[in-house]
This record gives sequence, C-alpha cells and structure tokens, in this order.
Amino acid sequence: MATAKNFISVGVWFCLLSFFFIGTNAIEVSHDGRAIKIDGKRRVLISGSIHYPRSTPEMWPNLIQKAKEGGLDAIETYVFWNAHEPSRRVYDFAGNNDLIRFLKTIQESGLYGVLRIGPYVCAEWNYGGIPVWVHNLPEVEIRTANSVFMNEMQNFTTLIVDMVKKEKLFASQGGPIILTQIENEYGNVISYYGDAGKAYINWCANMAESLNVGVPWIMCQESDAPQPMINTCNGWYCDDFEPNNPNSPKMWTENWVGWFKNWGGQDPHRTAEDVAYAVARFYQTGGTFQNYYMYHGGTNFGRTAGGPYITTTYDYDAPLDEYGNIAQPKWGHLKELHRVLKSMEETLTNGNVSETDFGNSVKATVFATNGSSSCFLSNTNTTTDATVTFRGKNYTVPAWSVSLLPDCQHEEYNTAKVNVQTSIMVKENSKAEDEPIALKWTWRPENIDEALHGKSNVSANRLIDQKDKADDASDYLWYITNLHLKHDDPVWSENMTLRINGSGHVIHAFVNGEHIGNILESYAKLGITLTIFHGKNIISLLSVTIGLQNYGPHYDTWHTGLVGPIELVSVKGDETILKDLTSHKWLYKVGLHGWDHKFFSEDSPFASHHKWESKQLPTNRMFTWYKTTFNPPLGSDPVVVDLLGMGKGYAWVNGQNLGRIWPSYDADEDGCSDEPCDYRGEYTNTKCVTNCGKPTQRWYHVPRSYLQDGANTLVLFAELGGNPSRVNFQTVVVGTACGNAYENKTLELSCQGRPISAIKFASFGDPKGVCGAFTKGSCESKNNALSIAQKACVGKDACSIGVSEKTFGPTSCGNIAKRLAVEALC
Repeated sequence: MATAKNFISVGVWFCLLSFFFIGTNAIEVSHDGRAIKIDGKRRVLISGSIHYPRSTPEMWPNLIQKAKEGGLDAIETYVFWNAHEPSRRVYDFAGNNDLIRFLKTIQESGLYGVLRIGPYVCAEWNYGGIPVWVHNLPEVEIRTANSVFMNEMQNFTTLIVDMVKKEKLFASQGGPIILTQIENEYGNVISYYGDAGKAYINWCANMAESLNVGVPWIMCQESDAPQPMINTCNGWYCDDFEPNNPNSPKMWTENWVGWFKNWGGQDPHRTAEDVAYAVARFYQTGGTFQNYYMYHGGTNFGRTAGGPYITTTYDYDAPLDEYGNIAQPKWGHLKELHRVLKSMEETLTNGNVSETDFGNSVKATVFATNGSSSCFLSNTNTTTDATVTFRGKNYTVPAWSVSLLPDCQHEEYNTAKVNVQTSIMVKENSKAEDEPIALKWTWRPENIDEALHGKSNVSANRLIDQKDKADDASDYLWYITNLHLKHDDPVWSENMTLRINGSGHVIHAFVNGEHIGNILESYAKLGITLTIFHGKNIISLLSVTIGLQNYGPHYDTWHTGLVGPIELVSVKGDETILKDLTSHKWLYKVGLHGWDHKFFSEDSPFASHHKWESKQLPTNRMFTWYKTTFNPPLGSDPVVVDLLGMGKGYAWVNGQNLGRIWPSYDADEDGCSDEPCDYRGEYTNTKCVTNCGKPTQRWYHVPRSYLQDGANTLVLFAELGGNPSRVNFQTVVVGTACGNAYENKTLELSCQGRPISAIKFASFGDPKGVCGAFTKGSCESKNNALSIAQKACVGKDACSIGVSEKTFGPTSCGNIAKRLAVEALC
C-alpha cells in the first residue's frame, strides 16, 4: 500500500510538473487599443502572406526562411475550403494541401502564424474557396443567414480548428498561431444582403468565439464587425483607417504589394518606394500590425485559379517572386524598413503621440516615452521635395516619402531612397545531362466523337448552369441538341448564324461534326455562321470555364456556361427570323475523354506508349494531346517550361498539373511606357505595367520537387492547338545585379548563389540612368570606382562596398547627395 501510495504521489507530481511545463510554453495573446500584446508586451508586428497550395512542401522552408531574413515576424495564410473538401465529407490534406505541415514549418522557423480560416477567401482562387458542391446543396444561399450554408461552414471551420488544436499549434497551446480570421471582406458586400447579412456576420462572430482558440479573432474589411472581433483594413494604403472600437488596435491585413494578372492583361508592378511609403505612413499614423499581400504569390496549379480569366502565375510582384527568388529591390528595401521599425517598437507602442504640421503636406510625428522618442517626417506631396527644420536640424524629405528617425535626430531610413540592389532576372536555356537539342514528341487526338454524334444519357429540356451540372469536376461541359429542320421551316436560309448567349468563358461550336467557330470572350453574345441541312442536325457546344467567379455580392447566383438564349438567326433580305433553341432537349456530357482516362499519368493504362503516335506530328490542331520526355535541368535554380507556340490548354510534368496554359493570348498593347515608373502618387494596378503586346504568360513554373532523376514526362493538352516544337525548359537566375546607393550606406550585391563574373559599370558621384543604362554624371570620385568595385566583387557570390569618400576618394560634387551606381554581371 505504501508503495502504491508513493507511486500515486509521484504520478500526481509528474502530471503537475508536465502541466506547469506546458503552461510555461503557452503564449498569451491579447490586445488593447494600441497593439497586439504577446505575453503582456505590446508589439510592432510585420507579417507576410504565403499561401501553401500555391507552392510545394519542399519550397516552404526556403520561402519562410527568406521571409524571416526579410524581417517578418509572422506568416499569414488563408485556409482553402474547396481544396480540402472537394466533395462533401471527403477531405484532402496531402501534398500542397498539407496545412498542418505548413504551420509546423512556420513554427520550426521561429515565426508566428496568422490563420485566416474564412472559409470564403476570394484570393483570385476558384469560386473564392467555396466548394461548388455547397452551391449545389438544396435551398442553399452562400455567405448569408442561410442554415444550409452556415451548417457546412461551421462544420469545416470546426474541423480546421480541431486539427490545429490537436497539433497544439495555437499560441495558447504553445504554438505559432497568434491570430485567426473568420469570414473575409464581408463589409464590401454586406449592404447587398440587408438584415440577413447583419445576422450572418453576428452568427460568424459567435460561432468563432465558441471554438475557444485562445487567440483573438479578426474580421478584415468589416467596419461593423461585432465585438470581440477586431476589424482590420485591406488595400494599397491604410494610413487613414480607424478601427471601429477604441479597444481594437489599428491593423492592416492586406497591404497589396502589387496585383494579380488576367489573361490578356499586362504585368502589374508596384515600386518598392511606394510599398515602403505605405507601410511607413501606416505606422506613423498609429498602426502596429501590417501584413503584405502577397509576400510570396506563387502559382495557381491545376484548376485553382479563380476569376474568371485569372492567369496561372500569381506572382503578384511580391518580395519573393513566383519561383521563390528574392525580388530586389523590393525585398531588401522593405527589410531595411523592418529593421528600423523594430528598433522603434517600444516608443511606437507605448509613447505619447504629437504632431507638427509644416504645411504643404509635410508633417512630423513624435512618439515619446519617458526614456526616449522616435520620429517620422512625411511628405505626402506628389511632386515637390521638402526641406524642413525639425528640432534644430534641417532635413530633406523627397515628395511622396517618409523619413524614419529612431532617435528623432538622425535619419536612418527614407522610403524613397533605395540603397539595395536591383536584380534583373533572366531565363537561361536548360543545361541537362544527355539532353537532345530538340524534344521528341508523340501525340494522340482527344476523342470527342460521342459529343459530336449526340451520345449522352443525361438530358434536360432546358439549359443548365455549368456549376450545377459539372459540379466543378472539370472545366469542360458539352451542351448537345438535335435540330430537325423541315423544308418549310421559316428560319431556313442560306444565310444563317448560331447566336449564343453564354458565360462559359470559352465556347467551341460544332454542327454535324464540323467545327464552325470559337467564342473566346467571357459573358459573350456572339453569332457564328453555320450551315444547317434539312432534316436532322446535331449541334454540339463545348463550354469551357477559366476559373469560377471568386468575388462579388451574390456571386453564387451568377450564371456559368450557356445561359441562353441560344438562337438560330436567319436573314432573308430585310427580314430577320429567329428560332429559339433554349428550351430544346439538351444532352450533357462532363469532361474530356483524355482527362478522364489520365493521359497525363504514366500510371494510367490508357496512357501507355503504344497508344501514342510518333509520325506526322500535327500542329495547330485543336483537341490534341502531346507527350515528350526530358532530363531535368542541372543545379538547383528554379525551373520553367517555355510554351511559346502553344494555344490554350493544360500542362503536366510527371502527372503533376502545372495549371492552365495560354501562351498565344497576348496582353493588351496599350498602357506600357519606356520611362521608369514614377513612385510618387497613389498606386493603381494600371499605373506601372509592362509586357504590352506580348504573351500574357509564356513561362510556367515546374517545381523542382515535381522532377526526378533521369527521364521526366511532359504532357500538353492543346485545346486551341499549337506547335510544340519550340517548347523547352529553362532556369530562372539573376542575370544582372545593379546598385544605386546613397552616401554613407553599404551597398551589398549578390547573384543569389552564382559568382559575380564582371563589373560593367561603376561610378561614385552623381551617376545618371537606371540599371542597364547607367551613365556618369557631372562629378565623380578621384579614385577609379570601376576598378574598386571589380576588386571587391568579381569572382565572389556576394560583396559589400562602403559608399563613401573613404572608399572612393574625394569628389568635386560639393554638397549634393552622392551615390554609387554599379552594374554587375552574374
């Protein structure tokens, strides 16, 4: 008995010790009206969005490490409902969808996590993240006070919370997650839902609170978010934002560092100077938490792109590019800003705030505690630089910029003065072992005979919305009808067209097995000339979606596919005669034969090599499958496949779907400029664009983890034809590294893992121009800047050069601000 008693006592003591140990690892996350507090301490927090399904598990550690090196405190991600629950109660958390692995990778890096469960996400993601099967439930209305939707939303939200709790990943359990989000940008649409919208948002708040996650909940872009939800701001600028409750801190959940791209759109760019300006203004005006959307944008693999018409690339002009490379100067310029902001954390979160208005949009803001003070000098004028006297010293503040003075005396950082390198990325031809000069292709046709001959067992006497019939199982849905035209039918003539009103994004039209035309415009109502015979005719229309609508009030009610009317139009002299086919009996067929039989997978018996033709390779032939093998590029640089020459379709590498392809779709020709982008003035997504008149997307990311040693397989489905003979693999590397740093700073140059091979240009003084076009200015250093830079950098992976007369010798520049311009080749 004594032994048992002692054993019990030891067991109780061990349990108490374990409880105490776990308790000490827990993090208390709270907030007041000033900041998020971690273990009682107010914090300046800098976060960045990285969406786990838009990269691969093998990429995550490197992406997160680069984010940490860039000065981030936290990684923010949405949770993508339709990726995880593609069918009701059927779940997928494998591969790119391994949410828990992603969160643990954040934890292992020592960063915090922000989990935006939503589960509506927008995010230019297919259907905004809502599974289409939810849309197809009886009597459902999405994102409003509807019991069917709310039950499904609660089920999924609870599932995610329980999974995260089980792995002890909330901060209250010792994990990395310090904030959670419910719903998403509902304030943009709530007015369209009336009282039901208000009831829904209150229900969301109550449901979220009932889950007891132990960390604060946020609602972004929701001005009347109920307590205790913290309402937050999304946008390009949030300095004017004020939370709806004095006990809520000023938070910015989406600082849009660039913009997404549509098929037919140019490449949007937002300058590093303007992003830094927006961040500095936010913290100057009392903000204490901001998140970059995106910090790494990544890739819309498979059918995940939303839209319609969102591209496969989701680069977003982010500090880490689509492939995971550091995008300079944005990454480095923001890193320096983060370092200075963190040095001011105590005063920004606890100091008394005072402001001095110098006029002409120039202000000084002082954050002062008993022991220290930190200051901002801002100039929001879009054209005129300002010189101000502040605390007995003169400061020059360029237009549309903010200077940070951590001690209110010395300018440590100005948002308009970029002192880090600019990297010019290039695509290099693949260097692979035993790779032939040109890829050898085989091919086979897509079997569309059943659709062309009207064979299907599914029918209705009406046009059915594509979401309802395809259930998001495929982009492709055939609408087929038989038309019996009598000799005396008044519509018959030799001048007939088929007029289709559709929102299928792309429509391919066939009559009696013959292709009569395509409609390549979203929400189109166009006519196609056709030949109809007396007697039986078969009309086969293939409706193709390019990402389902992901945003808008009541967007679940917006039609997809062929919505009607569909009419035969006959012109006889001055008379136009219509024959409405909308209420005909329509047959339906979902998907493609080759996709259903996995022509892209080596494991499929339908994809065996003997079923592919190697002779007489057809080009510019619609509905054709192409296959080739290739060896992986050497090294570890990111890999892309150049698909120039191909039309719309899909691409797979070793069975992994790279996403929609459409290299033949050129961007709009208007809007680009040869002049450098002027960072001054408010940004919009049309302000600084490039790539006018060129393919919207020519290169497609092939993650290294998709490749294997030896032979790899590339399969292309050419919906709109193309010529695969020009297809090749390339790697993405730094081709040129330029710097244009101010005096008394240190310029660091790096080729990101490759040696600097040469210095093409170097000048210390007042050099002119931009990277690739530098010229010497009116004054220059006594010592030869080119030889100094060559000695410091050539042959090295990275180098640092002090920008001063001590390094380069005296100049004849007088009192002007001196700079060092360098162009290094990698």
